[in-house]
Formats: sequence, structure tokens, C-alpha cells
Amino acid sequence: MHIEMKGICKSFSNVQVLKNVFFSLADGEIHALMGENGAGKSTLVKILTGVYSLDEGEILIDDVSHRFNHPMEAEQAGIVFIHQELNTMHELTVEENMFMCKEIKGTLGILNKKAMRQKARETMNQLGIDIDPKTIMKHLSVGQQQMVEIAKALMVDARVLILDEPTAALTLVETEILFKVINRLKESGVSLIYITHRMEEVFEICDRITVLRDGEFIETKQINDTDMNDVVRMMIGREIGERFPTRTSGIGDVLFEVTGLTKLGVFDDVSFSVRAGEVLGVAGLMGAGRTEIMKAIFGVLSYERGGTYLDGNIIKINSPRDAKRHGFGFITEDRKTEGLMLDDNIGHNISINNLATITKHGVLSTSKEATLVETAIEKLNIICTGSKQISKYLSGGNQQKVVFAKWIYTNPRVLILDEPTRGVDVGAKKEIYNIINELAADGVAIILISSELPEVLGMSDRIMAVHEGKIGGIIESADATQESVMILCTGGSHV
Repeated sequence: MHIEMKGICKSFSNVQVLKNVFFSLADGEIHALMGENGAGKSTLVKILTGVYSLDEGEILIDDVSHRFNHPMEAEQAGIVFIHQELNTMHELTVEENMFMCKEIKGTLGILNKKAMRQKARETMNQLGIDIDPKTIMKHLSVGQQQMVEIAKALMVDARVLILDEPTAALTLVETEILFKVINRLKESGVSLIYITHRMEEVFEICDRITVLRDGEFIETKQINDTDMNDVVRMMIGREIGERFPTRTSGIGDVLFEVTGLTKLGVFDDVSFSVRAGEVLGVAGLMGAGRTEIMKAIFGVLSYERGGTYLDGNIIKINSPRDAKRHGFGFITEDRKTEGLMLDDNIGHNISINNLATITKHGVLSTSKEATLVETAIEKLNIICTGSKQISKYLSGGNQQKVVFAKWIYTNPRVLILDEPTRGVDVGAKKEIYNIINELAADGVAIILISSELPEVLGMSDRIMAVHEGKIGGIIESADATQESVMILCTGGSHV
């Protein structure tokens, strides 16, 4: 299927979000659509699939002018949008999800489960996916659920797949499987629009790239005719310099230590330390226990054995309140459900975690609150209309900076960062990296969990690999490569 979008314009409430945008998709092509959060990527593909109507412009499908009025119309025409938040029914089986509203029925209207199961197996075999159609969806990993969504798309003979941040929650192994599936689809003539913030993936799997900035078309290039610096320049309108900023401040003594931490069936005999001013990177496959270890340290999860020490003194943390009292902060991996009150404003999100500094005898000082919030907005460069802006209307990068602000001003001594740049564009990532380095320069001990190995390698002083709930090894970042870290994450040993 060949698609051309010409001169696309769209406004919401007199605010123009797309201005004369051009985009094309060839048969059997993987085309990256990139831009910072708020650049207009989602709006463009929603216009293509009939979620929004366009104000001006034209859409040609196989050289015929066409407009969809509803996503179902686009799906019937073979254009399927697989969203980042997967549209799955977790309590139903794989086959029930795949045949939702597309059931195979017999002459009396009775479901032909045998035929549906056979068709589901055939479709997944076509993709090289080994998943039992009788499996309940909630028992599958996020990566497997994504494969089911792709298989479901093929049930309607999809000719175009739109993938929005498809690897955001996948392990490296699951990403490799996804890429094999994507290449099989390409070979069969399926075209793909690939939306991601992960630059390495674009250069690994895509044929062309189109960049949007501030709702405007910047350029379309063949992947072989560009490089990472060129793409960044197109996205943000300037050179970004080194991807991972260097840190020159010194590292102090051991500030926090864990010994023999054990939660039966989840993690076992976990021991490590982190020094003042150090960034300890934590790598591991999904399900390895990285987040669970950190939640136990922070008092969210209980554990059976082990000790935690601050400044060499044993401490007992039974709740997040205890953790905060001891000087711990925790920026969780899911800002939308655990990090922010999305329907509340920026000011309340920042101040609610800092009430001790802006209240006296239980009475809130509105002047102190205003000073705190305005200082945070300016220092962290939070792009917003003001402290009263509702948080859900911020871009992903600015939402994450609000989460950082709510913890930074508690003056933490140990800060745990779980996937701090997930779903954040390249410009905001650089700003977050600078924040991390500034905190380390102030002597904060930082534990950085990330599924992006380049991020772990680029930001850490040491790297701790977690494998099946155990520490696979800890190595100096200067001695580490992606291959050596992955070996530790999969149960091997560092040579």
C-alpha cells in the first residue's frame, strides 16, 4: 500500500498543531516518524486512521484520494494502529483477544473455537511466534502481548502497521524478536510506520525517516543518507553536543549499602553499595527483579532477610515514609500511574512531596509554595503555561521533570531512578541527564535502572547486572560493553 499525505493542517481550539505536513509511505517500507514530544506525530497518524479529521490537505492511498471517518474504516482498509498502551483484554485468552468482534461462527451462530484456535496458530506461526492461543493474556509478558496485537492485525489482512513506541517496555531479547517479526512483515510486502524516541532502533531497522518539529514538516531522508547528529539537529533545531554529558565531580565514600537482601521467590542474597556522588547503573532483563529490589529498599515491598546501611549504620525501612525520612527518593518507572497526579496542576504535584519545607505548625505558606514551585519550573526548564497547568497536558519530558522536581527539593541523599527517560524525547533526555549529573555533583548517591544499555553505559560509574533475582556481577563502566553487560544479565560471567 502506497500512502501520501500532502499539506496536512490541523488545529484544536484555534491552536494549529500541524502546519503543511508531508509524509509518504512506500510498499514494503519501514518509515520512521520522529520528533520531540508535541511535534505532531500522534496527531498526523490519527488523521491518517480517522481518529481526527484534517482541516486542509489531501491523503492519497494507492493514488486515490481518501479520508477515513473512523479507525474501523482504516482497519477494514488494512491500516492498523498498534498503540503504546496495548488494547488487550487481560482476563481473556489469546485467541479470544485475536477474534474480538471477528468471531468464527457455525451455521447456528455457535462459536467455532476449533477453527479460531487453528487460525490463531497459523497466524502466529507465520510470524514465528510460539504462543499457545489458550493462554490467558495477563500471563504473557508485555513483549508477547505486543506480538499478539501484531498477529491480530494480520487477521484483518493489514497492509500498513503503525507502531507507537513498540519497544518502550520490552527487554533486549524481546526487541530482537520484534525486529525479526517486523522484517518478516516487510518481506511479505507490509509497510510500517515506526514511531520511537530510541535513535539506535531507527538506524537498525528503518529505511527512511521523516522528522516533524513544532507541528511542521522538516525533512524526509533515506537512513543511509543521515546520522544520529543530523536527526537530532532536525528534531530540535540545533546541535545537541555529546549525547551523554561527561561528569567531572569526584566520588566519595560508601553512602548506602545492602547486604543479603532476600524476598523468597523474587530476589535472593542481594548485596551492593553505592557511594556519594556515584551513579550506579542497574541492568537486567524484564522480570529479573530490578524494580522489586528497589521497591523493597524503599519500603514498598517486604522482605525476609538482609540489611540496609546508611553511613555505615543499619537502618530499617518499613514504608516509603520511613525511606523519605532517611533521605531516600524514588522516581518510579510509570510516571502516569505512580509518579504524578495527572489531573492536578504542576504546583500541587511538586509541593505535595515537600510540605515539610512550606508549612509551619501544619499551616501551608502559599508564598513559600509559590517560591518553591517557580524555582523548580525555572531550574528544571519545565515548559508550561505556569504552575496552574494541569500535568496531563504536559509533554512526556516535562511530566518527568515535574517528577524530578517533587523529589529533588526533598534534598535526597540516595535517589533511585527507575527508567527515568522512558517515553522522553532526545532533547528532554539530555536535560534529564544534566539533572542527574548535577545531583551527583552535589554528593547524591544515584541508583539508575534502565532497559536502554547505551544509557546505562553512558551515565554510570559502575554497572550492576541483575539475573533472575540475583546480582550477576558489578563492573566498572570503563570496562563494560553492551555485550559484557548482557552476558551478566543472562547468567554468564565477566571475563
